[in-house]
Amino acid sequence: MNLTYPSIMRREGFEAFVEALPAVTLVRQWRDDSVAKVGGKIFALLDRDPGEVWCKVSDMSFDLLTELPGIRPAPYFARAGWVAISVNSPLGPEDVEAYVVEAHRLVATKLSKKLRQQLGLDVSPRQAPI
Repeated sequence: MNLTYPSIMRREGFEAFVEALPAVTLVRQWRDDSVAKVGGKIFALLDRDPGEVWCKVSDMSFDLLTELPGIRPAPYFARAGWVAISVNSPLGPEDVEAYVVEAHRLVATKLSKKLRQQLGLDVSPRQAPI
């Protein structure tokens, strides 16, 4: 079976996508995985090339997503609310990208206020979109 991997599930596409998010650093670690961090904290990674996108999700999303075919609790990261999304999942590329953006937001909001400000991530309530 010849699978067609979307851009977000290939190294070049994954790295370009996450690097466009604010204050992101990208490293290669473990088995040469592409690992995206904000404020030094991992929010998403590409496991293999092409491969699965692993990312942090909300508790509700974790429960719902892991019921779908092609999405499983991410090994080693599941206890922190991470999922591994494969090319066999019913999610389209835009859905996977939206979960990566949300993972960035979830992790960034857990950073200290000082670090968020240093990284240009802190938006005061007066500036927040309605």
